[in-house]
Amino acid sequence: MGRLRTLAAACWLAWLPPVWAEEEKARLPLDELQLFVEVFEQVRAAYVEEVDDYTLFEKAIQGMLAGLDPHSAYLTEDSLADLEETTTGEFGGLGIEVDVQDGFIRVVAPIDDTPAQRAGLKSGDLIIKIDDQSVQGMSLDEAIERMRGEKGTKVRLTILREGRPAPFEVELVRDVIRVQSVRSEVLEERFGYLRIAQFQADTGEQFRREVAKLRRRAKPLAGVILDLRNNPGGLLQSAVEVADALLDEGLIVYTEGRVPSADAEFHATAGDLLEGLPVVAIVNGGTASAAEILAGALQDHRRAVTIGTRTFGKGSVQTVLPLREGKAIKLTTARYFTPAGHSIQAQGIQPDILVQQAEIRTLPEQVEVSEANLPRHLEGSRPAAPPVARDGDLARRLAADGQLYEALNILKGIVLYGGER
Repeated sequence: MGRLRTLAAACWLAWLPPVWAEEEKARLPLDELQLFVEVFEQVRAAYVEEVDDYTLFEKAIQGMLAGLDPHSAYLTEDSLADLEETTTGEFGGLGIEVDVQDGFIRVVAPIDDTPAQRAGLKSGDLIIKIDDQSVQGMSLDEAIERMRGEKGTKVRLTILREGRPAPFEVELVRDVIRVQSVRSEVLEERFGYLRIAQFQADTGEQFRREVAKLRRRAKPLAGVILDLRNNPGGLLQSAVEVADALLDEGLIVYTEGRVPSADAEFHATAGDLLEGLPVVAIVNGGTASAAEILAGALQDHRRAVTIGTRTFGKGSVQTVLPLREGKAIKLTTARYFTPAGHSIQAQGIQPDILVQQAEIRTLPEQVEVSEANLPRHLEGSRPAAPPVARDGDLARRLAADGQLYEALNILKGIVLYGGER
């Protein structure tokens, strides 16, 4: 959580031309306009505290947008600057992506290596209190403002989690959040691992750099695990760039809205950075928005085997429309669809192989008798190769992360049976 929530939207920071309906249809009936004026006057005259006209108009605009969907919003000059700051990957706060559900603040995903992740917050958690203040009746922006603060200051969240009988409290220390969008490592022998935490302005460039690193370190590179778990999304264009880097051709995603300017198609250009090497993509309920676009494109083109659990289901596009005086609105303008025409909105991406998260526990070794234990057994004509011991840190990591364990096994199986396209 930063000065503004990390983008849950696949957000276009761009203009859309004004939408003018036919003049007669565009005009509001006089009765409705009079009703608005009447409410405005009643609030100004009778509300328990005096509220100036400017504040009332601002709140009217906020309410109009907030009533549409969880992602449309009115942006003041400060919040617009915060939104743009978020796309650079550095901001202050807790490192948590949130939205609204049933009057509570829901955790979409904690960001890697942030106070929220270190405190153990999980996708699907409901924040019901911030310090001692209930969030019911609180707008998303108000909740975000309460979770903001200087580095080193503390905030106490009361969490409701499925499977826990009662709410519990978590105390977090605010920090400056610096999100590394993409990181890579060699997991075992020739198998690479790529983690995309969120989609920022330079994610496509970072992805290309990390793939090049993998290819230098793992010689030869045999396949890659692409980890999109708890990736809350971000910039649509960055997700398209990553998909383009893995596809030779074809449609990546298309959008459909009410006005022609909201309709768009994005296609891959020639050139696959991995040159057909197999990819296993891991997704979960925290995989949202732009991350779902990437997962859907790779799945529809059969470029990757997707494993894990159903994704979040955020399938709408938000466009930032500048207004006067440095303000703007973030408005939902379109839905996006995978190459095969699948709408992600409220449905998500169903992985090819369902793998629930689990811990892997090795059973005590059983005493077994083999031919080599029999007296006077014949020796083999060629000595057997000793088993390759797995690095201790990696073994512990895989034991604690069942989805990663399965992804590595699946990737090895694809490579063993000729996984290159």
